[in-house]
Amino acid sequence: MSPERFERITAMLNNRQVDLTVCLEMVHKSNNLAAIVRTADAVGVHQVHTIWPQKKMRISGHTATGSQKWVDIQAHTSTDEAIAQLRTQNMQIVVTHLSDASVDYRSIDYTKPTAILMGQEKHGITEEALEQADHQVIIPMVGMVQSLNVSVATALILYEAQQQRKKAQMYGACQLNEATCQRILFEGGYPIFSEVCRRKKLPYPLIDETGQIQAPESWWQALQQAK
Repeated sequence: MSPERFERITAMLNNRQVDLTVCLEMVHKSNNLAAIVRTADAVGVHQVHTIWPQKKMRISGHTATGSQKWVDIQAHTSTDEAIAQLRTQNMQIVVTHLSDASVDYRSIDYTKPTAILMGQEKHGITEEALEQADHQVIIPMVGMVQSLNVSVATALILYEAQQQRKKAQMYGACQLNEATCQRILFEGGYPIFSEVCRRKKLPYPLIDETGQIQAPESWWQALQQAK
């Protein structure tokens, strides 16, 4: 891996937010899914959650432009399952929903551990999700439409969260554990080698502080023998 590549990946890792996430409840259009993952990567979200009881949704590589390789996608089969996992991380659940209880999305404190739950394109969030939400938010609009495309709405909220977190100086220090950093450095810095390792079920080697592989001769031999 070149020094420039190592520096860029390291900078990305140092800005990942482990306690800010998006949870997509039955969002089914691949272009929306991919656009949201791309925005999540851009603002430093480490993990995106998806809820789809019937089938696993495919991320469109064209729309995501490779960002799905840098953002961890966690799939769930139910809303209860997803929210339960988010609660174990002490996350507040913020949903977009038009009601008397809704507040401007900018009034929420996103420096707290936060999961932004976005609903399905046509019907919005389910009653199941609404009942478990801590906050209902709206994006104020003065035109004739009442809602934005789900990927656009998600982007607006994520950038508000990013702005608040930057002011609170929550970017710039790595929040990921060492094992996760090592995996991302190897997969991102040595994609051909990592593919061989996955195919041959070889362990990933250590990446040192300069971005170079540190592995015994036996590992290199096993890698070279892979077909």
